[in-house]
Amino acid sequence: MKAIRTHETGGPETLTLDEIDVPSPGKGEVLVDVRACAINYPDTLMIRDLYQFKPERPYSPGGEIAGRIEALGEGVEGFEVGDTVMAGIGNGGLREKAVVPADRMFKVPDGIPYEKAASLLMTYGTTIHGLKDRGHIKKGDTVLILGAAGGVGLSAVELAKAFGARVVAAVSNEAKGEVARKAGADEVVIYPREDMDKAASKELSQAFKQACGPEGANIVYDIVGGQYSEPALRAIAWEGRFLVVGFPAGIAKMPLNLTLLKSCDICGVFWGAFTAREPVKFRKQVEELFDLLKAGKIDPMVSETFPLERAGDAIAKLENREAVGKLVITMD
Repeated sequence: MKAIRTHETGGPETLTLDEIDVPSPGKGEVLVDVRACAINYPDTLMIRDLYQFKPERPYSPGGEIAGRIEALGEGVEGFEVGDTVMAGIGNGGLREKAVVPADRMFKVPDGIPYEKAASLLMTYGTTIHGLKDRGHIKKGDTVLILGAAGGVGLSAVELAKAFGARVVAAVSNEAKGEVARKAGADEVVIYPREDMDKAASKELSQAFKQACGPEGANIVYDIVGGQYSEPALRAIAWEGRFLVVGFPAGIAKMPLNLTLLKSCDICGVFWGAFTAREPVKFRKQVEELFDLLKAGKIDPMVSETFPLERAGDAIAKLENREAVGKLVITMD
């Protein structure tokens, strides 16, 4: 079978298309015929050895898959050969067939395409955990979302609206702003891609404050980091929650006196660790996502698909912050 693998530390250009043996599922495992694998920001970090987890090489990137069960390992219950499933596996998805622990899989409801099934778990899973468990979202809250046109960002727009919040979407250009509006954003703020000086940072903070209203943002959902975090923190409401989700623009240095002045919290959102520590709660949230999907309140936006041999192009596009919605690798 074919697999995209990383053999050395580096960028997407170092990935190779290899021919490898088909694996066999062990006890408690399932062999999945992978039909779609979504690309996520951790994929860009892992191949450069910049992520929290560093798998032993060679391995395949790709932590979010959908496909059909081809074989069951010993002791697997609740699944059958032929079932359509999706799974979050950390890595190992960019290959034609993958062995997956059965306890990491979910049956996909009828009528959901593989591309959308592969795009649901990590983005919407991160966001429902972030908004509910870390942000304590409630109806009437104002939510400021940085990077609102990417996969995670659009999931935040949709879920915040589904939970009854008012959404301010922050994006890098007007085209992305229109995507966020179509997803349900009430207001859009365009931030600059170039480096900001103190005056520009203050100007962005004022734009955030104006869009959020006089009380400020009850929740800041920060997927971007870098120079954009402090202006967003300055627009937070009294006792607001600033959720740290990712930092493709760099790790921000935050003036902690602002947390005192606003009596606000800065909260980390580490979805991967949450799924391992609280598996029962995690599975309940996935079921809630299925319900929201069937009700039409969320709908993963797959903006582009790539064949397996072009997986590196998809990773590069995401790494360069050029992606809108989800980029998905599909298998023939």
